[in-house]
Amino acid sequence: MSKSVLKKIDPASTGKFKNKVEALKKIQDLQQEMYDLLYLMFAHNQYSLLIILQGIDTSGKDGAVRHLFSSANPQGIHVYSFKKPTEIELRHDFLWRCHLRTPECGLTAIFNRSYYEEVTTVKVHPDLLKAQNIPAASLERDDFFGRRYQHINDFEKMLTQKGTVVLKFFLHISKDEQKRRLQDRLKDSKRNWKFSADDVKERHYWDDYMEVFDEMIEATDTKHAPWHVIPANNKWYRDYLISKTTVEALRELKMSFPKVKIPITKIR
Repeated sequence: MSKSVLKKIDPASTGKFKNKVEALKKIQDLQQEMYDLLYLMFAHNQYSLLIILQGIDTSGKDGAVRHLFSSANPQGIHVYSFKKPTEIELRHDFLWRCHLRTPECGLTAIFNRSYYEEVTTVKVHPDLLKAQNIPAASLERDDFFGRRYQHINDFEKMLTQKGTVVLKFFLHISKDEQKRRLQDRLKDSKRNWKFSADDVKERHYWDDYMEVFDEMIEATDTKHAPWHVIPANNKWYRDYLISKTTVEALRELKMSFPKVKIPITKIR
C-alpha cells in the first residue's frame, strides 16, 4: 500500500450495495460458510486463525467482535482485549502479552487492539514509553520504531509459517462519524457506560492518529499478513467486508476432515 492510504478510502463507502437490506442476505450466507470453515479448521487441526482489529476510538471494534463471534462455535474462538499494560507486561518485550494469546492449532483468536498500539498510540503519546523500562541506548535510536515494525513483521511471518492465518482489519471511520457515535452514547442510557472523557480528549489528536496509522499500514502491510482497510461508517458494510475477507482466506487453505482410523464394523 502507498502512503496516505486512509485519505484514498472513503469511510462511508458501501461498495456495490445501495443499502443494508441488499447486503443482509450476503452477510448471512457468509456467516454460515464461515461457521462451516472454522469447524473444518478445528477438525483438520493444522491451521489457526488470528484476527486483529485496529482503529480509532468508536470505530466499531466491539461490534466487529460480536459479529465474528456469532459466526463461530464459542468453543473454538477466543477474544482478547488489550488495554493498558500491567506492571508484569511492561517488564517484558512489547509482543509478549499478545504472543501468549495467539491461537493454537484449530482455534481462532480475535485481538481487540494489539501490539500495534505500540507503534501508534505510543507515537502520539511518547510518555507511555517511559514506563516500559527500555534502555536509553535503545529508546534513543533514530530507528526505534523501524525496529519495532521489523519485529512485528518477523513475528507475523513466524506465525504464518506455523500455520496461523493472520488477518488484520483497520476499521476506518470519519471524524464526523466518530462525533455522532460519541453523541449517541451520551443520549442512550444503556450505552452511557461506554462513554469516556478520554475519547473526547483523544479527538484533539485525530490528525496525529491518522498519520501514525498510515505509517503503521505502510510499514507492516506484508504479503504474509496484509492490512485490510475497512470503510466502517456503515456497520453492516463493515461486517460484510470482514466476513467476506475471512471466508476467502479460509477457502484457500487445503483442509479436509480426518478419516476414521478404525472400521465401523469394529464398533460393538
